[in-house]
Amino acid sequence: MFKTLKRIIGWCGEFKGKLYAGFVFSFFSHLFAAMPVMVAAYTVGLLLASAQKETAFDRKWAGISFGVIALLVILRFFFDYMRSRFQEAISYELVAKDRLAIGDALKRVSLGYFQKNSTGDILNSITTGLNTLENMGIRMIDNFVGGYLNFLVIFLSLLVFSPLTALIALVGAAVSFLFLLLVSKHSVRNAPREAEAGRKLSGAVLEYARGLPTVKSFGQGGASMQSMKEAARENRDIRLKIEYGFTPANCGHLLALKTASVFLAAAACFLALAGSMEMPVMLMFVFFSFGIFGSLEPVSDSAHVLGIINTAMDQIDALKEGNYIDRDGKDIVLSNFGIEFCHVDFGYGEGNNAGRTVLKDVSFTIPEKTSTAIVGPSGSGKTTICNLIARFYDVQAGSIRVGGHDVREFTCDSLLKNISMVFQNVYLFHDTIRNNIRFGRPDATEKEVIAAAKAARCHDFIVSLPQGYDTVVGEGGGTLSGGEKQRISIARAMLKDAPIVILDEATASIDPENEHLIQEAISELTCGKTIITIAHRLATIENADQILVIDGGTVAQKGTHKELLEQEGTYREFVRIREQAEGWQIQ
Repeated sequence: MFKTLKRIIGWCGEFKGKLYAGFVFSFFSHLFAAMPVMVAAYTVGLLLASAQKETAFDRKWAGISFGVIALLVILRFFFDYMRSRFQEAISYELVAKDRLAIGDALKRVSLGYFQKNSTGDILNSITTGLNTLENMGIRMIDNFVGGYLNFLVIFLSLLVFSPLTALIALVGAAVSFLFLLLVSKHSVRNAPREAEAGRKLSGAVLEYARGLPTVKSFGQGGASMQSMKEAARENRDIRLKIEYGFTPANCGHLLALKTASVFLAAAACFLALAGSMEMPVMLMFVFFSFGIFGSLEPVSDSAHVLGIINTAMDQIDALKEGNYIDRDGKDIVLSNFGIEFCHVDFGYGEGNNAGRTVLKDVSFTIPEKTSTAIVGPSGSGKTTICNLIARFYDVQAGSIRVGGHDVREFTCDSLLKNISMVFQNVYLFHDTIRNNIRFGRPDATEKEVIAAAKAARCHDFIVSLPQGYDTVVGEGGGTLSGGEKQRISIARAMLKDAPIVILDEATASIDPENEHLIQEAISELTCGKTIITIAHRLATIENADQILVIDGGTVAQKGTHKELLEQEGTYREFVRIREQAEGWQIQ
């Protein structure tokens, strides 16, 4: 519990001053909340004493006491307002920074990180974990610290008038604290299980939502719900188990405080009857006995939530302090854009868990300002080569050099600013078409955006849309056809105007009528750049300066289209099959 409190204070960083100032304001707020009770009790005591002795009550004091109470109430709310001003905004400031830090961290990890950690895990940490910190972090520490500050104020007041009653209050608080330690221990032990159940539920919901088109097409709605039902049941069961385990210790905590309140009131009455305490003071103690522990009772919730917060902070730290692929990278400015693979071995996974080897002893050179086509059977490693050039993953052996520098020397940003990529599976953001095209160059002018769209042969269908370039596409580009999405992604890559262009099946979803136009546009706008193309269509690859034939994770053949046709091997067979499929004849 104290470890988590210390951790939250450390998390506050530059806002620690505001946090501590909030504690000071909280102390005075509680002080001025206790003092009106003392004044009111003392005044009532004077009234009763006056009635018993049949003496006149000083009416002047009644006015003074009313004014004092009003002033104390105003001061209490003033200091409470100041506490809120200083403390309440801290968590929102910090969580906003954490969200940006996590976003920066996720773009710097290997894509293998997302194979090892499901989207549900990451989403749960970013949403549920950060929301827990945002809504409860500072509030719980204020409840805990503020609760005991309030008790301290009243305890000191009791100590001035009667050490015995102060001792009773202290014993009650100490016994309740022992139960709080049990609450905290229970929470710390079970919070990871609760978080794991939450992650499974998030993952199951995401999987269900993503798979709905397939589910509907096969009419398997009941079967697809099974994993989500199991995750929901598990989440319910663990939360009920935590609540049932939390209840006994919480009841012990409350019982200790209520018992101490009864003993405190009884002690005050006993001292008054014995003549050791005046009537006004006795009434003050009786009043205090009902509210002295009011600030400590909710602390059990804080002790419970602190365990959850600690687990949430573990998750957030794991995301922010991930194994950055460019941890030792530098910002390097290139003057040459040639690419070289030197004896590269690679398998998806990490370390000894690399799994099946995808590339084995791959070596080749792509000279600057030339075009290279990569062909080969499905699963041979073509896309993997492109992913390694962009350093989405790190090789297990060998090296990849861009512009004479090993890609492991770069930061991700300094490497990728030199590369434009068009993927086979296009992703468009839930934004306007204009902003999707402009994504690679946010400062591009409207004229440049339209020029790129025209070159990619997507301007005509864009202007035919109701809102034109202001049309908002659905998440992932779901409101557009595959060909339309691919042309927009080509326009995006063209606009970025990077010196290295990677096209992974960039024309796979383009209709034959437009394919030659796209090829012309690509040829025109990538002139003078280093081009890497993965394709299965002959029209896309036959004019390349170099063709790499990848088979079984190795470079089986290398040369121009003409040179490779003269050789026995995979490429000639590939051309024969493609010509038959496309109805062409070798001349």
